[in-house]
Amino acid sequence: MGGSISAPKGPGWQALKGDEDEVVVGGGGVVAERRVAAAASAGPDEDDEDDDTTSNKKKGRGSSDAVAVQHERGTSHHLMPYTDAVSPASAGGAPAGPASLDVGSATPEVFKVYKRRWFGLVQLTLLNIIASWDWLTFSPVSGHAAHYFGTDETTINWLSTAFMFSFVFITPLVIYVLHLGPKPSIVTAAALILAGNWIRYIGCRAGARFGLVMFGQILTGLAQPFVLAAPTRYSDLWFTNRGRVGATALTTLANPFGAALGQLIVPFWVNAPSDIPSMVLWVSLISTVSALPSFFIPAAPPTPVAPSAVTPKLGLGASARILFGQVEFWLLFVPFAVYVGFFNSVSSLLNQIMEPHGYSDEEAGIAGALLIVVGLVTSAVTSPIIDRTKAFLPAIRIAAPLIALSYLVFIWMPATRDAAGVAGPYVVLSVLGAASFSMVPVVIEYLVELTHPISPEVTSTIAWSGGQLLGGIFIVISGALKAGSGAAPPYDMHKALVFTAVVAMAVLPLPLCLGLFGRADKLRLRRVRSDELALARSREIV
Repeated sequence: MGGSISAPKGPGWQALKGDEDEVVVGGGGVVAERRVAAAASAGPDEDDEDDDTTSNKKKGRGSSDAVAVQHERGTSHHLMPYTDAVSPASAGGAPAGPASLDVGSATPEVFKVYKRRWFGLVQLTLLNIIASWDWLTFSPVSGHAAHYFGTDETTINWLSTAFMFSFVFITPLVIYVLHLGPKPSIVTAAALILAGNWIRYIGCRAGARFGLVMFGQILTGLAQPFVLAAPTRYSDLWFTNRGRVGATALTTLANPFGAALGQLIVPFWVNAPSDIPSMVLWVSLISTVSALPSFFIPAAPPTPVAPSAVTPKLGLGASARILFGQVEFWLLFVPFAVYVGFFNSVSSLLNQIMEPHGYSDEEAGIAGALLIVVGLVTSAVTSPIIDRTKAFLPAIRIAAPLIALSYLVFIWMPATRDAAGVAGPYVVLSVLGAASFSMVPVVIEYLVELTHPISPEVTSTIAWSGGQLLGGIFIVISGALKAGSGAAPPYDMHKALVFTAVVAMAVLPLPLCLGLFGRADKLRLRRVRSDELALARSREIV
């Protein structure tokens, strides 16, 4: 075992797809490298053959800029990923993978992407859609739901609030499970979604038992963090730097897309309190169809997709200690958690915000759908651009002020019903959705880049947990600020909107301070640099 590295010679080597980032490391075989430094300007990830082995007789496709070097017997060579953070060994952490890539390994080590990654990506997307739809099953028709269960709208709001608090409760377990890999997390979520949905349906059918429905709702809430925090872990494992932002955006933004479906579809399914059980049945059936394939997704690619995929990761305890002492983490985490919390709060209470001013359930549902659909379309445009340019910081500095200003302007929008119809809320919510959805995947991936080699599931789970916790708190506060029956109009939520705007504006300076006060060197993209340097070192040996 072991070998020296020399220039390619003889007919026994072939240049592999030169427009992908690949290193093949084999005992007595071939080392082929795809140049990652130039990959940022290339298109999105391209699929390699989806087989588990790569031979040195494999025919090349695409451009010929791949570099191949012949591996001969001798001493072994290691490609060490770049990091300027604390090493796992010194921090007391356990590595998540091999500390180096041994060219002399008897088993070939291949850096490539696999077509099978799309199966898991689609499944993760579906689960995020369903989890969010479960969250807003009752909120769009809170009046009918309150009548069906013999309670009031404030109690119905607790279905959404309990869902979010469940996220926070199970966060430590989510981090541990994701540390094992994305598949255990996805399977756990699927099982909880299946159980939670059918328990809710039984509660609706068995004499409108609100307690049983709440129990099922909590189970679906426990499922959400296992899939909402998984995208960065999944993209880190299955995608290269050219596709991670896009993959994270697709799976992350599927969550609010599910909320949009709930906001838009549920009001059309429920025209009277007696329609509640049928609506829950339909949601349960859709959830079942979406969740079952989760048990059959592949656990991991046969070979690593990039050097960063095998970079030793810090242990959970060491990660937490380093993370909480990093200023840049807090400058991103606090506004992210606040803005996600307000997005969840406004989404949950939107019909209660708009109905006192004469809007119907359907009009409020369309407003919620616009909030999300416009955001999805905008993110579909911005995410590939960020993937290629890595312009994380400019994107955040544009999106954060737009979010804060949108919450400020929205204070006066519900009251414009008589003068301008639905135009005011629709326009402002569309801008809010576009800015929010553009920023969410950028912040999640930026946190991973700035904190590498801290494992991605740590930062993403903590960030999402903060957003869910604040979302639940904001719903409770907004409910307490709701006007009474004697207000004009009755049950107006103007004070809640003022509270939202004040806090949103208060945290705005935090992300704008990134890189200032002599801390520009703290904004290095460590994971990207890790891949570039590891492959550059292998080229030097050639």
